[in-house]
Amino acid sequence: MSHTSLTTPLIGRDEELARLSGLLERARGGEARAVLVAGDAGVGKTRMLDEVAGQAAAAGMTVLTGHCVDLGDVGLPYLPFTEALGVLAADERFADVLAGHPVVDRLLGGGTDAVRDMGGRLRLFEGIAALLADVADIAPLLLVLEDLHWADQSSRDLLRFLLSRGILQRSAGGAPTHRLAVFASYRADDLHRRHPLRPLLAELVRLPAVERLELRPMADVEVARLVRALEDRPLPDATVRRIVERAEGNAFYAEELVAATETDVGGVPSGLADVLLIRFEQLSETAQQVLRTAAVAGRRVEHDLLREAVGLPEDELESALREAVGRQLLTLGDGDTYAFRHALAREAVYADLLPGERGRLHGAFARLLAGRGRRAESAAERAHHYRESHDLPEALAASLEAADHAQRVGAPAEELRHLEAALDLWSAVEAPARPTGEGVDRVALTLRASAAAAHAGEAHRAVSLTRAALAGIDQDADSELAARVRYTLAGNLITVDSLTAAYAYSSEALALIPADPPSRTWVWAAATHVLAARQVGAHETALRVARQALAVAEQLDVADARADLLVSLAVLEGGGRRTPEARERLREARELARSAGNALVELRALFNLAIGCFESGELDECLPWLTEGLDRARRAGLRSSPYPLEMRYLRLLVLYTLGRWDECVDAATADAEVLPAAGGYTVGPALYVALARGDLTAADRARALLEGPFDWMGTLIAAIVLTDAAAQQGEPEAAVERMRSTVAALTDDAGTPPDVTVRLAALALSAVADRAAALRRAGDESGARDWAATATELRDLARVTAVRGDEGTPQGPEGQAWLARAEAEWAWAVAGPDAAAWARAVEAFDFGDMYERARCQLRFAEALLAEERREEAAVQARAARETAVRFGAAPLLGRLDSLIRRGRLSDTASAADRAAILTAREQDVLRLLALGRSNRQIGEELFISGKTASVHVSNILAKLGAASRTEAVAVAYRQGLIAPEPSGSGRGVAS
Repeated sequence: MSHTSLTTPLIGRDEELARLSGLLERARGGEARAVLVAGDAGVGKTRMLDEVAGQAAAAGMTVLTGHCVDLGDVGLPYLPFTEALGVLAADERFADVLAGHPVVDRLLGGGTDAVRDMGGRLRLFEGIAALLADVADIAPLLLVLEDLHWADQSSRDLLRFLLSRGILQRSAGGAPTHRLAVFASYRADDLHRRHPLRPLLAELVRLPAVERLELRPMADVEVARLVRALEDRPLPDATVRRIVERAEGNAFYAEELVAATETDVGGVPSGLADVLLIRFEQLSETAQQVLRTAAVAGRRVEHDLLREAVGLPEDELESALREAVGRQLLTLGDGDTYAFRHALAREAVYADLLPGERGRLHGAFARLLAGRGRRAESAAERAHHYRESHDLPEALAASLEAADHAQRVGAPAEELRHLEAALDLWSAVEAPARPTGEGVDRVALTLRASAAAAHAGEAHRAVSLTRAALAGIDQDADSELAARVRYTLAGNLITVDSLTAAYAYSSEALALIPADPPSRTWVWAAATHVLAARQVGAHETALRVARQALAVAEQLDVADARADLLVSLAVLEGGGRRTPEARERLREARELARSAGNALVELRALFNLAIGCFESGELDECLPWLTEGLDRARRAGLRSSPYPLEMRYLRLLVLYTLGRWDECVDAATADAEVLPAAGGYTVGPALYVALARGDLTAADRARALLEGPFDWMGTLIAAIVLTDAAAQQGEPEAAVERMRSTVAALTDDAGTPPDVTVRLAALALSAVADRAAALRRAGDESGARDWAATATELRDLARVTAVRGDEGTPQGPEGQAWLARAEAEWAWAVAGPDAAAWARAVEAFDFGDMYERARCQLRFAEALLAEERREEAAVQARAARETAVRFGAAPLLGRLDSLIRRGRLSDTASAADRAAILTAREQDVLRLLALGRSNRQIGEELFISGKTASVHVSNILAKLGAASRTEAVAVAYRQGLIAPEPSGSGRGVAS
């Protein structure tokens, strides 16, 4: 049967599709199955069933679809079956089969005389069962029944017969008899307590051949993909995030919200509101009144508060609530509360209120909350209700209370939201009615909001707010306040890599206040100036100011400023943070900051202790500092501030470098769920893992880091992935261009290229060397010379970058290792493989990066083969192969196996070796896949999240070259990667 093409993309239903596809495969093999697909309205049941039906049709199955229709109490009997069989009757292939079942022909003709008595109904049911069985004998059959919640009684009875006694029954010996599947959908949110479908469902799911599949709301990341796929034009990130937040995983709601982006200013789109209000309007007037009041309270409301606001007797209130809960508009929550089942339903009811009614109810809730205890906890709610009831002075006061509470509990994002609300209200409230006290003026509040934005990871918002504070300072303002605003702006500009401007503002701040007499403001202005000076390459200025400011901080006993300056000096002096002296200074800074209670400076000290270990090649010693720092950030509510974000990245980088790749991926998946939008770069090392394991979508994810405002770290990570991906695909032009453009973007104002230049040069050089060598072999000496010149340019840039400053301090072990690789690749590009150079590169990566060591061992083995040193080449190739197998690095393993075959270095890999490409965790996941477990079930059994399990499943599919979970299991059985369960165990591939 033909299917119309679908314009709405199907996103985020891989697990459910895999399960249904597996059942279809079993049905085609002669095992009749049925699935009851449950889900809320709009969650995507029809779209998924259409996708499955299309797959079934493509696989040669006959697909029949019948729809139930809402016709109230008077429904058309057997409507979905009549529709499905009508399509069958129009297909000439089945004319003979239909002719053999006259009772069915009478049903299709509209006659009901034959089905009025019990005997007639039984003959009809048996006739339809026999017809479907005969159709399935001609070609495998999929029967799709949609919207069972609207099914008439006759259709429900027929479905009961078919699934319990008809088409799903087995023969006496237990052998399957029909190549048939039945997929039936219904709205879970329509099934109130007395819905006639409920008892039938309870009966059917107990049948052995019937399963239930619940279609849950989509994950936020999947809704975001859907939203972007629905629009040809790019949508702003803020718009996408807002749609995702409001849709709450419902595909239909997301589509309607996207469609309304150009037409609706706000609120719920009119068409969607009409849909959402249908069920509301079916309630009694009292229940509607209760829901209107609850909508003003918000998404969730306490029973006692709702009772006081609505003003109904307890028995009437309870009756109305029972009705609303039964109709699934409200759900029961914890602590004697009620919540709207979906936020958009609450928005639609709220929008339906009259303006006066809305204001009156908001005022009532504000007064009720103010009269209760827990004033701090209710401040945010009170601020909202006062603002909506137009009591602006009370709204301003409550917003400041809410900001104070958010600050105390370590919630900077919420603090920022309340402070911005207060700033919006400030000019609307007359001066006598505004709150008073120290730090309660517009400039001070704006500065405080900028700090909250920085702590919440909203770096660009922090800059914008600090600029607003600067613009609000009067000409005759206090010089210390003017200086404080400027050095705060300088610090925020550093975080968004606007370094020249940061240095200019920190210079202004320092010039506004004298160093004598000593003051705390001057010390902090100086500390910020040190940071800015270092960023623009003014090394001597930074050292001089840091030493002077440290003496003043010690004189004034400003412990946290002392700590901050000690960190700066540890980075600036001598060999930097890698030396024992610097480590000791950093530990002292950590203790000083901790004693002063300054978590931000403490985090800076901990980060520099960790990065110092990493730069020294002491990777295992790096992790404890990172663990301590991230725990401190969590306790302080600063997980999204700059240094904790850097620590998250560094932790993943260490795990990647140490070869603990599964841990790296798991941690990245967990981090992604709590990071702000600006923190996307922190999961970069997981992209390195994905690329190394052959997942080229890592390049697309890396490009996403380049979207939006310039981000230094995002640009760096994208460059590593994209340069390496281009090199692996044999595209030297793209690799060199990416490397050059990135170095230009990341070079500081003093002209100093970033340290990562060495790595990028080495990665690009690998592709350049391969191209030059290929041209030499083809006799194109001119082309080879051109690429050799490019190689020399890249090699020279790597050499210059591998040493720092006028003293020529070399980079740490990692930088030196990449330089060794760059030298070896350059030699290959210019003259051919140099085994001695590759031996040095292999040795250089001994500091801990075993994957890069293995990549160098591959090149070393190739160079040894070129010199006819076959036995030595075999040793290097086998060692590299062991690493590739252990890490699951499929592309590297493929290259090594090819080299081993071409060079006749050993026999071909055994089946056991091929199996070992899966990591230990992936082997566990594959075993559970073979048992038919879902991602959620895999996660529960392995104590990981369902999202992490999904990542492992994707990796398995990529490594086995499988398009689906079912195919992956089949490949695994074929290759002996998993053994079949013993017969009689009752557990199989799709159990």
